Amino acid sequence: MKKNIFSVFSAAIMFAALAVPATGVYAEQETGTEAELTAETLSSAGMDIEVPDVPIHVTALKGPTAMGMVYMMDQVDSGALDAPWEFNIVGAVDEVPPMLVKKEADIAAVPANLASVIYNNTEGGVEVLAVNTLGVIYIVDRDESIQSVSDLAGRTIYASGKGATPEYALNYILSGSGIDPETDVTIEWKSEHAECLAALLADESAVAMLPQPFVTTAQMKDDSIRVALDLTEEWEALQADAEEPSSMITGVVVARREFAEENPEAVDAFLEAYGASVDFVNANTDEAAALVGGYEIVPEGVAKKALPACNIVCITGEEMYEKLSGYLSVLYEQNPKAVGGALPESDFYYGAEALEEEPESESTAE
Repeated sequence: MKKNIFSVFSAAIMFAALAVPATGVYAEQETGTEAELTAETLSSAGMDIEVPDVPIHVTALKGPTAMGMVYMMDQVDSGALDAPWEFNIVGAVDEVPPMLVKKEADIAAVPANLASVIYNNTEGGVEVLAVNTLGVIYIVDRDESIQSVSDLAGRTIYASGKGATPEYALNYILSGSGIDPETDVTIEWKSEHAECLAALLADESAVAMLPQPFVTTAQMKDDSIRVALDLTEEWEALQADAEEPSSMITGVVVARREFAEENPEAVDAFLEAYGASVDFVNANTDEAAALVGGYEIVPEGVAKKALPACNIVCITGEEMYEKLSGYLSVLYEQNPKAVGGALPESDFYYGAEALEEEPESESTAE
């Protein structure tokens, strides 16, 4: 069973190229000094909570999916928040599924589609606690020629992530805007973001699809690089008239089902602290960037510029269900393998029993 589980992760793990930047690019930046955060700021951030004495092993990926946790991590590590939680930040997405399967991680931040793959290949062994990052993909140019999606027609787009979420998201947005991805635009797929950047720098008229915080790193190398389109905004524009609009989603927080069912109070306390941490990160860019640099997620200078564009959130409950189920449905329609072969059942969503009645056709794949 485990051999099968790990083998089917490969397609979804390609999404790591979006969520986890190349560390070599960041090595050129200085990390800065960790900010001093006091008990007063702890209280103002809403983290004065009671935490059950239940150890939680938390794993997050370098990049936006870990950035929202940094304030909570700092408070736990400093003792300001008395919680027996351990945090582990990893650089490669393929490290995470085995940790969940082997019970080395109780809670983990993972790409949204990978969460569905894990669910399907562990017979429902995980459930999603929250959406933690919306879309972080952007179309960039250097000559300001791209003002709308329609301007991409006839152009060459350099991108990475073929066969994974970036390709499906781009195809959805192009198609929804009347552009056939197969005939109306040329998408030149690269294996790494750095290759896309090299192509962009070699041709002033080139167009590339890049994620944050790599966009910020690229702009620090060449200030002529401009964000032309936010694909999250384009996705939501296409979804505006939908009965239950979805969102473009990068990352989610999952828990092992066994752990969540045995420790609901600990999970709820974690979610409360996590929500407060996200609020702090979004409201205090300088302090949050210092913590991001201190935890070596990305350098402080990159984080300071990138954080406002990383779409870090903490969405739970019914809103989580609506946004995430709709997003996974879009991926499923393009390629069922992107979500593990089937759309998850309603029990994939933490607290599903409290949600409003959901149509069976949207929670079960045919």
